[in-house]
Amino acid sequence: MVDPMLNGTTTRWPFFVFMGGSMFCLLASTVCHLFTCHSKPVAILLMRIDYAGIAIMIATSFFPPIYYVFQCTPIWQWVYLGSISTMSILTVALLFAPVFQGGEYRAFRAMLFLTMGMSGLIPAVHAVATNWHEPFCAVTIAHEGIMGCFYSIGAMIYVARIPERWKPGVFDLGGHSHNLFHVLVIAGAYTHYRAALLFLEWRDLRACP
Repeated sequence: MVDPMLNGTTTRWPFFVFMGGSMFCLLASTVCHLFTCHSKPVAILLMRIDYAGIAIMIATSFFPPIYYVFQCTPIWQWVYLGSISTMSILTVALLFAPVFQGGEYRAFRAMLFLTMGMSGLIPAVHAVATNWHEPFCAVTIAHEGIMGCFYSIGAMIYVARIPERWKPGVFDLGGHSHNLFHVLVIAGAYTHYRAALLFLEWRDLRACP
């Protein structure tokens, strides 16, 4: 298989938008976990940036599949990319609001992220309906389905606080819901990365008329 990052003529910026969003999310999370203990004001600021990173990562994940699948129909490109970008901005604005910082809004924050992710079902159905005859279709659907499962399970574990709610104190240092959430997010991001390469390679081989 030819490495699509080294050959082909299709523009690469949507792929790098996704990569940049993912790296920002993971960097924001790392900084948050390292310096949250500094002081309460710093902790609040870093947690907001951490939440913003998640929203940005979700939004930028839409760019490769939507851009490459709808490259021949630009109107749908901008409808879907504009919608997820707007949703991301509104989500970040809500997450930065002080009223939603408390632990009682844990489920609300997770629901915002799930809503952003689930909104991808609309362009996904559209893409499958218009490209069902393409050989790559089943493979990319499988990748994206697995990615969705990783993210959804991670969000549910995060909200339910499993397994520490079953054995309080046992998972304080490792194996608690936040650990599992991060592992599943990385797994989902990697799966989407593989799918993005497939979209890119497919568009290199199937240029628009």
